[in-house]
Amino acid sequence: MQHSSHHLLFIVLSIVIAVLGSWTALDLFRRVSENIGRPRLVWLATAALAMGMSIWSMHFVAMLGFDPGSSVSYDPMLTIASLVLAIGSTAGAFFFVASETVRPKQIVLAGTAMGAGICTMHYVGMAALESAMSFGYDVGLVVLSLAIAVTASTAALFAARRERSARMQALAAVILGLAVVGMHYTAMAALKLTLIADRPVALHGAPPTALAIGIATLTVIILFLAMMASLYDQRSNILAALDAGGVGYWELDLRSRVLFISPKGKAIFGLGADDALTYSEALTRIAPDSRAERERQMAHAIATGEDYDVEYPLARTQRWVNARGRVAASRHADATRMVGIVLDVTDRRNAFLELEGSERRQRLLIDELNHRVKNTLSTVQSISRQTAKRATSLEQFHANFEARIMALSATHNALTRGGWETASLREMLDAELNPYSSGQVRLSGSDVDLPARHALSLGMVFHELATNAAKHGGLSAPGGRLEIAWGLQETPAGPILQIDWSEYGRAIAAPPTGSGFGSRLIRTSIEHELGGRLLTAYAPDGLRCTIHVPLGRSGDAGAD
Repeated sequence: MQHSSHHLLFIVLSIVIAVLGSWTALDLFRRVSENIGRPRLVWLATAALAMGMSIWSMHFVAMLGFDPGSSVSYDPMLTIASLVLAIGSTAGAFFFVASETVRPKQIVLAGTAMGAGICTMHYVGMAALESAMSFGYDVGLVVLSLAIAVTASTAALFAARRERSARMQALAAVILGLAVVGMHYTAMAALKLTLIADRPVALHGAPPTALAIGIATLTVIILFLAMMASLYDQRSNILAALDAGGVGYWELDLRSRVLFISPKGKAIFGLGADDALTYSEALTRIAPDSRAERERQMAHAIATGEDYDVEYPLARTQRWVNARGRVAASRHADATRMVGIVLDVTDRRNAFLELEGSERRQRLLIDELNHRVKNTLSTVQSISRQTAKRATSLEQFHANFEARIMALSATHNALTRGGWETASLREMLDAELNPYSSGQVRLSGSDVDLPARHALSLGMVFHELATNAAKHGGLSAPGGRLEIAWGLQETPAGPILQIDWSEYGRAIAAPPTGSGFGSRLIRTSIEHELGGRLLTAYAPDGLRCTIHVPLGRSGDAGAD
């Protein structure tokens, strides 16, 4: 029996090809689950091609390093057939297990078929070997090589379907690669060589070393290009998804300050997809007041490795952006690159400011409501107490108290229509004097919007004056009448409202000697609460009353 040997260089090359091919196939197969339709089929075919070609290349390179002790050559057709077997069996298995519903038993079945195909590929490749030797095989080792091929193939299919970290993928690739190489050299160990004397061998082709290095180099280049295509496709998909979500992507070289920014990122900065944007130009598009803070936060993120997250307004626009990023560096290397996203947060920021303003207005409204309710309750309490003092019976108290509460309610209604900011003077007078004959009442003056505090006080004043007029004054006699005129006088301190209340047709024998609750309420409301003046005169034909009330400046009109 003839002795044979294997060159170390070819063994190393075959291991490198097998491991690299396993890594590439696992990585490409992961792209299958990330795609649908035609792209999914393309990545399936690419993964199968990478795995099958790497197995065949490993086998062929290892065969080139095989020295049977005699010159050798290879049958081209059988060599090509072995390549087709490697790719075909791998492709069939990969396509079979790519389904999301495939079961473990089916994966084992596909692994068995793939292993048998790879093992067949090996022995077809051996049959392509032309030498002055006859070949025989140890059946036990042949069966062992088949078992190794089936086990490695099944493990490859299970590994391809799992999500894993880069470290676990590298470990899986090394194990699978070594298993494939182990299968080959186990099969080679099964080979029994017998020298055939005077058997001619036609030598052709390049020297084995040059051919092995050439095939290994070509295989590595193909696998490298396949991985680059996978990374480029993955990057394109990510950028497309970010763009669809209105998110821009950016990368910054921290040494050269070269900036890459996606088309969506450029659009956020107001540029077209084909416009260039350098790092220095990007800084000029940030509002000047925000540049120093942005630089400070970026320097902090680079120095500490913490996330970079900052919002700033763009110059010469009303737009706001949110830039986020992170230093991309290995554990033992200095930071050289930063990657991140940029978002247009103008709408979100405006919504937040609007919400903040709404909450502030709500708090003010609650405080104002609380204040108004307390004031109203105090007024009602005072009305109740003073009305009770003057009432001679429960019925009189009920009638007087109810009338004053209704007057207060009418003022509240007028204020409600003005959003509790203002109330119409004419509307208040119309509501108070509506029960009386229109022929007895005359109103003249341009309408005035009274601040809330003035409306509440004057509403009670009008009610007391109208009640007195109905009982004792111009509205108590059939021929009597009431004339109310008003106007604004502008002064340096602000406008002053003058109201002239004139009653006719009911002479008053003598001015009242005392002051009841109504009279005190009128004077207190005008002079103390509103800081105005009240002038009263009792003419032979009726009461004359002049009221002066400062309305204050426009900014103070609603103050309490």
